Amino acid sequence: MIRMKLPRGPFLAGMILALLPLQAGWTQSEDSDFNIYENIGLISETLSRIDNGYVEEIDKSELIQAALDGMLSSLDPHSGYITPEEMLEMEEQTTGEFGGLGIQVTTENGYVKVISPIDDTPAFEAGVQAGDFIIEIDGETVFEMDLQEAVDKMRGPPGEDITITILRENVDAPFEVTITRDIIQIDAAEVRRIGDVIIARVKTFSRQTVPNLEEGFEEVIAEYGDINDFSGVVIDLRNNPGGLLQSAVGVSDLFLEKGEIVSIRRRGDKTNTYDAEGYYKGDLAEGIPIVILINDGSASASEIVAGALQDNERAAIIGTQSFGKGSVQTIIDLDNEKGVDVNTQRKFGGLRMTTAKYYTPSGKSIQGNGIIPDIVIQRQFNEPDPEDEEDTRYFFSESKYGNSLENDGLPIDEEEQEELAKVNEALVELRESDNQLGYAIDLIHGFEALGSGKF
Repeated sequence: MIRMKLPRGPFLAGMILALLPLQAGWTQSEDSDFNIYENIGLISETLSRIDNGYVEEIDKSELIQAALDGMLSSLDPHSGYITPEEMLEMEEQTTGEFGGLGIQVTTENGYVKVISPIDDTPAFEAGVQAGDFIIEIDGETVFEMDLQEAVDKMRGPPGEDITITILRENVDAPFEVTITRDIIQIDAAEVRRIGDVIIARVKTFSRQTVPNLEEGFEEVIAEYGDINDFSGVVIDLRNNPGGLLQSAVGVSDLFLEKGEIVSIRRRGDKTNTYDAEGYYKGDLAEGIPIVILINDGSASASEIVAGALQDNERAAIIGTQSFGKGSVQTIIDLDNEKGVDVNTQRKFGGLRMTTAKYYTPSGKSIQGNGIIPDIVIQRQFNEPDPEDEEDTRYFFSESKYGNSLENDGLPIDEEEQEELAKVNEALVELRESDNQLGYAIDLIHGFEALGSGKF
C-alpha cells in the first residue's frame, strides 16, 4: 500500500489550521477619500475614551480582542478573532481530542445554528440534530450574541451539566435539553462491512482520517478475502461538519485514479487546483461501485469529497442536499508573527479570515447551494409498533406436495445460506432503523446485478 504524503498548503475547509504570515504594512485604499491612518486614529481615540471614562473598570486586552473580532465577524459568519486559549483548543481539535458538547455550529438569523452533532458525543446522545437553532444557553438568550462567545459558554469542565434551549423545525415550541460536558474523543473514520459491502463512516476530516480509512480497509479486506470479492463501498458523510482541506483532498484521492478534486479561488482570480494522484497512487476500492451518503449536516470538507467523486463519475450520491459551506478560512497566527514561542505560551492569538471559495471539478460553487444528491431520500425514523404481531400466515410452495419432483441439481451450500440469511436479516433491520444506508446497500447490489448482465 502506497502511503500518501499531504502537502502543507495554506488553505483549509471547515476546521482550519494553516498558518500564514501577517502582511507587514497597510495598503492605501483605492478610494482617495478614505485615509486609513486617520481612521486608525479614530479606533485609538475610542479605546482611550473607553479606558478613561467608562463607568466600570475594563480589561484592556479583552477590549482589543472584541474590537478585532468585531471587524472580522462583520465580514461573514466564519471570520473572527481567536483568543490565545482558543488557538490551543483548535490545535487539540485537529488531533482528534477536545472538550465540549460535540457539535459544529454557525450563526443564522441572530441565533446559533447546529451544522451537525458529532457521532457518539454528548450532544449526539442527547438528540441534538443538524438544523437545530440554539436560542438560549443556561437560560441566557444567544440572540445576536457573538458566535465565539456562545461557543465559550457551551464549553466547560467535563462532568458539568449545561442546558440549551432548542428551536426545531416542525416542532411547535422551543424545548430544553440538558447535556453533560465531556472530553470529546473522535475516531475520524471507521470501516466495517455488512455482508459484501464495505461501510466507511467518516465522522470528521482531521489528520487521522486518511490513515483510519487505509487501515480500516486493510483490516476488512484481510478478513473477507479480496477487495474484488465485495460488491461495493458506502462512504457515509452524514452529519460530518468538515475539517482540514488536506484531509478532504486526501480522502478524495484515495478513490480517484485521475481528475481534478477541487479548485480554490482567491481574490484577484488567483486559483489553486488539487488533482488526484498527487498524494495516493491508484484507487483504494479498485473500481468497485461507490455510493456516498450526505445530508444537511454534511458541510465543507464533506462537500468537497462528495462533489469530487460525483463530478468524476466515481460515486452516486444519496440522501438530502448538503449544508452549502463553500468558503475557505485562513488562520493568521499572531503569536508566530510576533516571534512568540507557541510551544510554551500563547499571547496574541490569531485571526480567522475567509480568503477563498472552493469549486467542484465541474466549476460549481458549493456556497449556499451545497451538493445535490443523484437520488434524494429523506431519512425516516421508524419507531417499532408494540402492537405489531408476527405474521403467522401459512405459505404454500412446490415442496409442500407429497409427490413433488426431487431436486437433482447442485447441493445447497448450507454455510453460505446461513450467512446470506444473517445478512438479509440485518438488512431488514437496517432498512427500518436507517433507510438511507439500507437503500445505499441495495443500490450497490443493483450495480452488481446490472454489471453482471442479469438485466
